[in-house]
Amino acid sequence: MAGIRLNAVRKVYAGNVEAIKGVSLDIADGELVVLVGPSGCGKSTLLRMIAGLESITSGEISIGDRVVNDLEPAGRDIAMVFQNYALYPHMTVRQNLAYGLKNRNTPKDEIERRIGEAAAALEITPYLDRKPRQLSGGQRQRVAMGRAIVREPSAFLFDEPLSNLDAKLRTQMRVEIKRLQRSLATTSVYVTHDQMEAMTLADRLVVLNGGRIEQVGTPIELYERPASTFVATFIGSPSMNLLTVQAGQAAMQLSDAAFGQAGLATVGVRPEDLHLIDEAPADQALRIDATVEAIELVGAESYVHARTASQLPILFRVSGRSQIPIGTSVALGASAASLHPFDAAGRSLRS
Repeated sequence: MAGIRLNAVRKVYAGNVEAIKGVSLDIADGELVVLVGPSGCGKSTLLRMIAGLESITSGEISIGDRVVNDLEPAGRDIAMVFQNYALYPHMTVRQNLAYGLKNRNTPKDEIERRIGEAAAALEITPYLDRKPRQLSGGQRQRVAMGRAIVREPSAFLFDEPLSNLDAKLRTQMRVEIKRLQRSLATTSVYVTHDQMEAMTLADRLVVLNGGRIEQVGTPIELYERPASTFVATFIGSPSMNLLTVQAGQAAMQLSDAAFGQAGLATVGVRPEDLHLIDEAPADQALRIDATVEAIELVGAESYVHARTASQLPILFRVSGRSQIPIGTSVALGASAASLHPFDAAGRSLRS
């Protein structure tokens, strides 16, 4: 097993297009780190650079105690799982799992041991003699994971492996990947654009924005203490409400005692932290007046879409089926502890 270290890693394409802008990151041995961000933020490029599938322009990548900048992918002792499975269609599951090991001249009995253990862990033993076309999407992804597991690498790299699965299968596979990673205790780097996937899988999250790291931390740290408005709106579903602070704004009233910081420009509040005024906390520090426009019932709770007189959209959550009629004027409140202050540059003002 081995940790992974990135030191001031950059990637510049022809035409001086800088895709990765000096990323430094330490990933501990056995840790599962998720790279998350919008399309084009550089997360897949960074993963491919770790794998050796993409050259780096400058900086240093280490896996364990080896600098791997100049090593080919086969020499880095990593295994990669892709979103398109990349299985050989003419081979059985057993042959797909054994292929890489045979190329490394692994003894036959060792191949059988590894295949047996991986198949049992992934619950694909009954399918070992089937070909990929005879498997469901979820079963094919398990085989792709099994092919990585049998190599017993220093690190696993996952490039959006669940994006081709339906919602139910994605949920099942998230649980399976987390269980396996804990069992194997192998360093893992996982790329996704799905922040729910990122939140449920990661030991630590790395939020990328425009080729730079925006924030690193545990999922709960990023949810409760976002370092910027970008992280605040990207992490969490539905995303945080962002309210622009303007002097004399009638639709939004902030307690001076709660927010006296110089430079305050924006206040963030999550939908679950907004309450109707008659249910608001005693230490209410924010009041918003708005009109209800739409209601989304999502089972045990409802999300209410509203809009202020200045056309600012507001989203808040209520328990059960909302009985608020469309067009109703509502007053919303939140406590000081639930508010997130940001400056004009979008950086958190929390100490």
